[in-house]
Amino acid sequence: MARERLSVVVTRRLPEVVETRLSELFDVTLRTEDTPLTRAQLAEIMARADVLIPTVTDTIDARLLAQAGERLKLIANYGAGVDHIDVATARQRGILVSNTPGVLTDDTADMAMALIMAVVRRIPEGLGIMQKGDWQGWAPTALLGGRMTGRRLGILGMGSIGQAVARRAAAFGMQVHYHNRRRLRSETEAELQATYWESLDQMVARMDVISINCPSTPSTFHLMNARRLKLMKPNAVIVNTSRGEVIDEMALTRMLRAGEIAGAGLDVYEHGTNINPRLRELPNVVLLPHMGSATVEGRIEMGEKVLLNIKTFEDGHRPPDQVVPSML
Repeated sequence: MARERLSVVVTRRLPEVVETRLSELFDVTLRTEDTPLTRAQLAEIMARADVLIPTVTDTIDARLLAQAGERLKLIANYGAGVDHIDVATARQRGILVSNTPGVLTDDTADMAMALIMAVVRRIPEGLGIMQKGDWQGWAPTALLGGRMTGRRLGILGMGSIGQAVARRAAAFGMQVHYHNRRRLRSETEAELQATYWESLDQMVARMDVISINCPSTPSTFHLMNARRLKLMKPNAVIVNTSRGEVIDEMALTRMLRAGEIAGAGLDVYEHGTNINPRLRELPNVVLLPHMGSATVEGRIEMGEKVLLNIKTFEDGHRPPDQVVPSML
């Protein structure tokens, strides 16, 4: 007798090739609209599904998990970050959580470097002049930015993405420095040509560029707070492609407006789409709509990991990318 297929519910539109494969393997409910579900809608599908495939736009907290049906046994997150999921409560309720690590490393590192170059070389300002038709021709003192070569880059978080940023920065002739919970092995430091700082304060005070590449955890919330932002040099810039909560956005906005920090490049924001409107007014700030992982290849590979996690679970084994509280 054929085994009953798992009931799988997806909360957002996914690449067509991923949705097609999900339909082939499982009893899947797909979305026709690419908008976030309401909490009531999330509660409804969690009450009837065996497997939930959420994204970063879905907050799966203890209250929602309390409404989950007995059938729900796996939350196969479409994304590497799981700070939007209460992993500890899920585990207590016998629900496994998996994610999609590793596939977005190069894409996110590319975006970090793009933001660094955009801010340091004032690319959006130049683009704006051209789009408005205001260019009057070349001038010796127009839109003077900074040289990448020799600039000190301080990487906050030296995991796989931080290391990928380090390799790219070294190719541009930047001097790589980093702060991390654990120091890298000496051979890795040598390969990356990276200098370790045990004190984040001391590193921040000496860098020309700060790149945020750490995950969002209780210990990294507002890690770059007002006090630490004030340690930055007035001609330094900061970029963030990890999670918005790592930076105190209000303090950053005040300092940028006061000229206490030279510029910022942000792909993520502390309050999601509710971005401080004063940030939009600043010519030395580059704002992107969470595009760090937005490549066709990356999104398909994320889907492939989701498929593997669900299929492995269906076969009675632990998902290869299972997340447990001790990992956070």
